[in-house]
Amino acid sequence: MYLTRFRINTGRVGARKLLASPQAMHAAVMMSFAETLTPTDGPRVLWRLDRNGNAATHLCIVSPYRPDLTHLVEQAGWPTTARWETYDYTPFLKRLNAGDTWAFRLTANPVHHIRRNDTEPTKRTAHLTPIHQLRWLLDRQEASGFKITEKAQDKQLAQGLDTHDVLVHGRRQLRFSKGGKGHVTLVAVTFDGHLQITNADAFRAALTHGLGRGKAYGCGLMTLAPA
Repeated sequence: MYLTRFRINTGRVGARKLLASPQAMHAAVMMSFAETLTPTDGPRVLWRLDRNGNAATHLCIVSPYRPDLTHLVEQAGWPTTARWETYDYTPFLKRLNAGDTWAFRLTANPVHHIRRNDTEPTKRTAHLTPIHQLRWLLDRQEASGFKITEKAQDKQLAQGLDTHDVLVHGRRQLRFSKGGKGHVTLVAVTFDGHLQITNADAFRAALTHGLGRGKAYGCGLMTLAPA
């Protein structure tokens, strides 16, 4: 597995086109691999856009193969002064153990299924409020091998409601055309917080397979940093 980070030159026309279309960005990411990538039950290519407070925008990629981002540098980077950084992710994944505590970032597409009455089929729809988006993540933590850290009572802004050490922010609605098959609309949000690993194998699977839906469009990738 490999972890790649590439800074996007947002002043370039090509960069703005990619940032405006998750479908175009997905295609550009997949062009980074010489290998033929077919759907399997194994690790997949995950990507995420991080827009930081200093106006820097980075593309993060986790992949089973080493990528070549030359085309992205030419289209959306600094061809003569900057490249990209790729790290061997496998040794880090192997060092993860139950009980470890990490800071994390995840961009995801929290959805649920609803229907108005018993005669209608269920319909997938996005969670729109932070409390329901957080509940979506909490519902997946046990199966994914982690537990989000809980806040001490004196750190809670509203006792009983602000109980977990996680910030839900950056909600954005993505709408784009999917290869002439109509439009796709999804809601993406970013979670920043702290977690503790409870099952290392399940957690490694979550890091390399992704969480939730919309993985082809910049959702599902969780990354870690020292707590």
